[in-house]
Amino acid sequence: MLNRRDLLKNLSGFLTIPSFLDAKYSGPIVISTWDSGLEVNEAAWEILKNKNGKAIDAVEKGAIYIEDIVSCCVGLGGNPDRDGKVTLDACIMDEKSNCGGVAFLEKIQNPISVARKVMEDTEHVLLVGEGAQSFALSKGFKLESGLLSADAEKSYKSWLEKSKYQPQKNIELNQRKNLTPSTLENGNKNHDTMALLALDKNNDLSGACTTSGMAFKMRGRVGDSPIIGAGLYVDNEVGAAAATGQGEEVIRVAGSSLVVEFMRQGKTPEQACRIVIEKIIKINPKKAKDFQVAFIAISKNGKTGAFAVNPGFIYCVKDNSGKNIMINAKSYY
Repeated sequence: MLNRRDLLKNLSGFLTIPSFLDAKYSGPIVISTWDSGLEVNEAAWEILKNKNGKAIDAVEKGAIYIEDIVSCCVGLGGNPDRDGKVTLDACIMDEKSNCGGVAFLEKIQNPISVARKVMEDTEHVLLVGEGAQSFALSKGFKLESGLLSADAEKSYKSWLEKSKYQPQKNIELNQRKNLTPSTLENGNKNHDTMALLALDKNNDLSGACTTSGMAFKMRGRVGDSPIIGAGLYVDNEVGAAAATGQGEEVIRVAGSSLVVEFMRQGKTPEQACRIVIEKIIKINPKKAKDFQVAFIAISKNGKTGAFAVNPGFIYCVKDNSGKNIMINAKSYY
């Protein structure tokens, strides 16, 4: 009997394997979003450098690293929603298409590890809110205080002064008034997800996403980061992709799965990312100038790439050369 690759070659008149996927692999390699990806890559590399180091363990470790650091955008130290509460989203996916996610999770330190428990210990893919929290506690995770970090509290108080937001007035009835800022006080786009993808020595792919979501978002809002196919997608025969930026725009086009599908058709990681970015922009070009979305991708043979809507997106790559480099991604605008 023919294996799948031989069968597809025999059907070359109808369907061909992209030539770049036939190149020899020389991993491991890890790619991650934003400048903090340098440190995240190093954490993941502690797993990948080992003879039997698995990509799924590497991406979880990298995500845990950033979740444990106080930052604007990931973990319990992140900025809260408009009611002053931090809610966390995360997902993870391995080389066998096993996947798990959590959304609107409160008071749990490492949502990426809860997402992995969802993947491994349940028949479900996504748990949310109180159910996700109860599940985490049943698996031995500790319930944290829920108090804002010093940085987040300062940012929240400043935002309240400017927005005059009062939850009891149900401001959402006025749909035209947007209380979620497009940029943070430091000028960065709102919001920065940590996403990372890894290819290990066994030539297996995995990925992870983790975030505290948009700063001062409407309570209950969930972006793309915990949604398989939107914020993250892994196909071990082709490649993997992940997203960062304004999650609503990523969900709208099932972004990460679409990037992988374009790689399947023969596009390089950067080309695939660009095509999906262009699709997002085409929906509303004027609106696109005011938000940021970016994708990172890695092919089965270890090629990497990225593309963004607007300038300013940075991603990081570490490979078996020992180099851990930061790259300014190309952008549409």
